Amino acid sequence: MKEQFNYDNGIVRKFAIATMVWGAVGMLVGLIAALQMVSPVFNFLTDFLTFGRIRPLHTNAVIFAFVGNGIFMGVHYSLQRLLKTRMWSDLLSNINFWGWQLIILSAVLTLPFGFTSGKEYAELALPIDIAIALIWVVWGVNMFMTIFNRRERHLYVAIWFFIGTFVTVAMLHIVNSFAMPFSFLHSYSWYAGVQDALVQWWYGHNAVAFFLTTPYLGLMYYFIPKAANRPVYSYRLSIIHFWALLFIYIWAGPHHLLYTALPDWAQALGTAFSVMLIAPSWGGMLNGLLTLRGAWDRVREDAVLKFMVVAVTAYGMATFEGPMLSLKNVNALSHYTDWTVAHVHIGALGWNGFLTFGMLYWLFPRMWNTKLFSTKLANTHFWLGTLGILFYALPMYWAGFTQSLMWKEFTAEGFLAYPNFLETVTQLKPLYALRAFGGAIYLTGVIIMIYNLIKTAKSGVFEANEPAEAPALEKNVSIKGETWHRALERRPVQMLVFSLVAVSIGGIIEIIPTFLIQSNVPTIAAVQPYTPLELEGRDIYIKEGCNNCHSQMVRPFRSETERYGEYSKAGEFVYDHPHLWGSKRTGPDLHRIGGKYGDSWHYNHMYDPGSISPGTIMPSYPWLIERTVDSSVTPKKINAMRTLGVPYSENYENQAVADMQTQANAIAANLRKEGIEVLPETEIVALIAYLQRLGTDIKK
Repeated sequence: MKEQFNYDNGIVRKFAIATMVWGAVGMLVGLIAALQMVSPVFNFLTDFLTFGRIRPLHTNAVIFAFVGNGIFMGVHYSLQRLLKTRMWSDLLSNINFWGWQLIILSAVLTLPFGFTSGKEYAELALPIDIAIALIWVVWGVNMFMTIFNRRERHLYVAIWFFIGTFVTVAMLHIVNSFAMPFSFLHSYSWYAGVQDALVQWWYGHNAVAFFLTTPYLGLMYYFIPKAANRPVYSYRLSIIHFWALLFIYIWAGPHHLLYTALPDWAQALGTAFSVMLIAPSWGGMLNGLLTLRGAWDRVREDAVLKFMVVAVTAYGMATFEGPMLSLKNVNALSHYTDWTVAHVHIGALGWNGFLTFGMLYWLFPRMWNTKLFSTKLANTHFWLGTLGILFYALPMYWAGFTQSLMWKEFTAEGFLAYPNFLETVTQLKPLYALRAFGGAIYLTGVIIMIYNLIKTAKSGVFEANEPAEAPALEKNVSIKGETWHRALERRPVQMLVFSLVAVSIGGIIEIIPTFLIQSNVPTIAAVQPYTPLELEGRDIYIKEGCNNCHSQMVRPFRSETERYGEYSKAGEFVYDHPHLWGSKRTGPDLHRIGGKYGDSWHYNHMYDPGSISPGTIMPSYPWLIERTVDSSVTPKKINAMRTLGVPYSENYENQAVADMQTQANAIAANLRKEGIEVLPETEIVALIAYLQRLGTDIKK
């Protein structure tokens, strides 16, 4: 006897609209950021539109707004049909939707205004992090209750990836978000230095793995067979793909920290497992492409299949390049350069972008019971998107090679061939212009898609509650001769537990020894906590997003020690909450900048960078000269740092403001001698104090 029920298309429509809107917004912000790399004039002399402020807005908008809504769109559509049931709770579905949009809106209202944790891909303030965790649990509860109410006995491979995504992202987000608040929107990372770097990139790499990859692999396993009208190529390969990916991926984070102060054993583990990743990743790619066997003639005509083929190919390219970039000899060339930017955008624009576009083109005609408004426009979008990726990625690869070779080149006499870092920057401007052109082409394709899908929707009739029928699931039926995995596919709770175990092992083995074994972070007696003024300056540095363009990690290469000074030691960062090692050098490394230039140099460099470094693309920061430090919060910061283990003396918060004023008066007096009048309580004075402190402890 078949039961009658309805699929909820209304929630899919909401997430689809949000995907398109936030996708366009996120890419527009990315285009502005790309133009700022061509000329600082595109910073518009406003604090909330500088590159340092909007770069995290761009990454969060693309990752969590565009891709995040794409995930929820695809999951809510596919899960209902794979389980032959409506989502368990319409209320939870709508809380999921509106809660996620409010989180995105809160990012728009905080990141450009300097409310940031300073942790890459995890910049959002602590209250927003808590909201993310709550909404993620809402989605997970709704998903699992839907699974429990299913009319299909076995869980299809796509659902395995959804389960793995849910449990792993929850674990990563919660562990990385631990922080000590000192006001509603401000906090310090619970971890410091080496430990913070390891936890951050355990999260950062696996945010790419388990937010940008595993859920989209689940969607690949649903939408490619549907679009091609072909079964998945290999069931056994999908099993290997899922479990190997889950277990191996979580270990790979340390490959972002090669040649840094991270212990060598952790770097080696990250490299080893990163290289292993190529096997399950390419197994999944081949499973997706070979699903199209017998349907290749349709690829030439079907825009949906075109997008999906390029998406899976881009996934294969990115997951081949990732393990190669984790090899230390390759990483020595690629790290801190635009090569990494090219690599990341092959995945983001090709894999996530194109698979999302393919899903949207597939979903709209079906939910509105009509034909796609214009196949020609869809094909135009495909070619614009493809050209956009090429115009973006190829110049960035060239820029990365150029940077690395120029940074490392020595003359026959043994001197740096390009001692002035700015020589590299000016060399890259034409390539940055090409990158912006590629981004503009890609965004144009997205706008065409939005127009095409709006016209498609207007030509049809939306079916919010799509009728369906299926026989009820028989309970407690034993199946003889079942393999262990087929049996597991009937047990979602066990699959959840096994997934958690698989992804926990790597994190436990890498992270816990780094915290518990003292020799992993040897102390340096000369390293002391920041003074209150330096602490305030560090917070300004983070607020302005300086860490988006500058690293603070001198690696043990001759080219770097010649350029910057003594290589960085683990013990130098024990009071850094969070670490600021960086992942990109648009400007030079700053870990040894302290004492290299006078106070007036830093003042002029922040007020008018071009007067100090002609041809620079760094924006000016005139507001730092006008705005004052809120000293009423300083004691709270000292208290928070003491709670985190920074050895400020008992009751030092009562003395902190006076000490801060004394140091600020000294810097203001130095500037006055150079003919610069500035109030001691301004932000520029605090920032100068911090910059002059960097890297000087080991010189004592």
